[in-house]
Amino acid sequence: MNATKIQTLPSHVAIIMDGNNRWAKAKNLPGVSGHQQGVERAREAVEYAVEKKLDTLTLFAFSSENWGRSDEEVSLLMKLLAQALEEQVPNLIKNKVQLSFIGDLTKFDADLQVRMKKAEKLTECDKEKNLDLIIAASYGGRWDIVQALEKINASQGEIEINEELISSNTSLGPFSDPDLCIRTGGEFRISNFLLWHLAYSELYFSELYWPDFDSIQFQKALEEYSSRQRRFGDKSNFDNN
Repeated sequence: MNATKIQTLPSHVAIIMDGNNRWAKAKNLPGVSGHQQGVERAREAVEYAVEKKLDTLTLFAFSSENWGRSDEEVSLLMKLLAQALEEQVPNLIKNKVQLSFIGDLTKFDADLQVRMKKAEKLTECDKEKNLDLIIAASYGGRWDIVQALEKINASQGEIEINEELISSNTSLGPFSDPDLCIRTGGEFRISNFLLWHLAYSELYFSELYWPDFDSIQFQKALEEYSSRQRRFGDKSNFDNN
């Protein structure tokens, strides 16, 4: 009788949610339909992460480069973000999911910034917590490294610069680096996402557009992760090559 293989799950999963517009275009639907379905898939991903008992889920919702899109699309995305906060925060509280935003949030209008801070406060978990949900909004990996160095530079006295110091001053300072990064939409790059933190993350690319990436596809990504032998560049791993 064969022993059942135990699945090794990542502690922290990061997802680049790509392909909303292309999904809508392929179905001859307005672009808003793709973004609306994308929000629904994000909700499902959070629930699945809770079900699988992951520690952290980071979703790349809006990049620093996305500000270059048309005023109409940016305005739509801001409305969807505000709506998602209004609708989903009660579910996050119920499921003991603590929400955090990372990125240059000063670029959002004052009202949306207030909504973000309120959502973070409302979802704070003092003791029991099922998941840390991190939303990367107005985020860029290069920006993150620069702002970390600026914080260090502003410190008093002489400081020894090392990786640990830089890591602790990045947006993900309080969290572990992602074990697995998933990208949908058929693109094979990380697009300025968590540049410092993905150094040794496992990468998983899906041809599916984000609105089609349901919990079944999420499970496939976790199974692929479980089948891999992680390597971090040390000698012990080279001995097993």
